[in-house]
Formats: sequence, structure tokens, C-alpha cells
Amino acid sequence: MSFKAILAFEDGSVFHGKGFGKEKYDVGELVFNTSMTGYQEIVTDPSYKKQIITFTHPHIGNTGVNKEDNESKTIHASGMVVKNFCDKPSNWRSKATLGEFLKKNEVIGISDVDTREITTILREKGAMNCCIASLSVISDKEAVAKAKAFEGLKGMDLAKVVSTDKEYKWNEGVWPENNKFNDEYPVVAYDYGIKENILRLLSEHVGSVKVVNAKTPFEEIIKYNPKGIFLSNGPGDPEPCDYAIENIKKFLENKIKFIDIPVIIEHALNNMKLTKNNTLRSILACDKLTRDQISDYIKIRWK
Repeated sequence: MSFKAILAFEDGSVFHGKGFGKEKYDVGELVFNTSMTGYQEIVTDPSYKKQIITFTHPHIGNTGVNKEDNESKTIHASGMVVKNFCDKPSNWRSKATLGEFLKKNEVIGISDVDTREITTILREKGAMNCCIASLSVISDKEAVAKAKAFEGLKGMDLAKVVSTDKEYKWNEGVWPENNKFNDEYPVVAYDYGIKENILRLLSEHVGSVKVVNAKTPFEEIIKYNPKGIFLSNGPGDPEPCDYAIENIKKFLENKIKFIDIPVIIEHALNNMKLTKNNTLRSILACDKLTRDQISDYIKIRWK
């Protein structure tokens, strides 16, 4: 059942549309995503914590949601903005509608707005603070005030918010086989907002992976005698993550190899008396390589 909804910008601009999901209000940084598929993976990606996502693809909700495609246990996005919302999905894997999924996770969405105009605004002005709301709980004026009051993501450490509370082992491979791998390989993954499919891909190549909290100190990790450290990406501003920066500096000084380069490693490098080019030779940007290249790297450099 749809309801009257609003998307209010910090500059006073407002868009009215039809709401779906939970009748509430929320605030966050408004961004856009150009993916044509994968909305379920996107909204459950911890990297979108405190962000409202505008989807440029005009039809969202067509395939519903299922139990396998989540990137985490819950929705992390503060809201969804779409052109055309489909509340009657048609897909053999669908177990629920997107609207039901949002309502269960207490997240609001808005449809029937001009996402092309919104995307143009964001391209010209950059990410903006917004309020997404049901007009049953807030007025236009109040929504604009909420958007203006949001402090933004600069200086906000969200890695520690979305990180796992307890360390755990991950040994499940990629869909559809979802094979279980029991091989023990000394790889430790720091969870700054890790996506489960990254863990599936890692497990396919190295077996069981130990996942630890973002604030786990270097001294605890070194006890595992790891051959490699995986640094996940994550939400918020990396600059206030002093605990991560200090850990990374120690790993670099001890010549322990990394896979992936989140932005936070730049902050560590900028605070070290090391030649950046030489240091980066032992660090791999996972998202720039194919699955086979990642596998080859692991076999050659981490054996």
C-alpha cells in the first residue's frame, strides 16, 4: 500500500511522490547508483550506511527479493529513490516484494519522482544531505529542516558501527553451489563494512577466512601468523578511523601483505615515512582485477 511521500534537500528543494516500505522519516547523504540490476545487494551493502540511494534505472522491484543475494544481514541504506516501483515481481527466485523487504527492515522508499533530474542535481552539486519521509509523519517544512540539520558524513566513523561484534570464520563459496570449504589458510579479513559476496569469492580461493572486528589490534592479529590481510571497504569517513590507520601502519612496517586498497590505507601511508610506490607493490586492488587474476595473485604471492 503506497502513501504520500517527500524527498527534501538541504537547499530547500522538494520532490513529492509515492512512498513504499516503512512509513517514517529518515535523513542521510543522497547519492545515485547506475546499476541496472542488483538493487537487493546494493541496499544491503554496509557501504551505504547513512546514505539515501537514487537508482537511475527506471524500473526497480521487478525481481523481488530472495534469501541468497543479501550482502549483509540487514538493509543499511537510509532510503531508496526510484522512478517506477514494481510491487508485483516476476522471478523464480523471488520470496518477497521489495516493499515487504523494506517494511520488514523499517526502511522507507519513494517512487514516481524524476530520478533523471535528481541525478543531474547530484552530478552538478555533488552528494547532498536529504530527508526522505512519509507525509503522514512530517510536513514539507519539517522535512527540509531535518535535511539541513543533518551533519553529513565528514568526520563520521561508521566502520565501527557496521563491523561485526564478534570474530567468525567464513567458508561458504559463491552462488549457486555455495560450496563449503574447510581448508585453513592464514587470511584475516578486517570488517569495516564487508560484503558477503567478497567473502564468498575469497573463500573460493583460500578456503576458510577469519573475519574480525574493525578495531581488532595488530597484536591480536599477529598471533594468527597471517600470510595476508584483507581490508574491506566500508561507509563513512575513513579519516577518523585512527585504530585502523595505526594497525595498517604496523602491518606495512612488518611487511605483511594486503589484498585490496580501501581509501583508509592512503591515510596510513600519508602518515608514514615510506615511499608510497614501493609500499604499494605488495598491495593489491581487488576490484580492478578479474576473479582469475585474484586467484593467481593469491597462489603466487601468498604461498
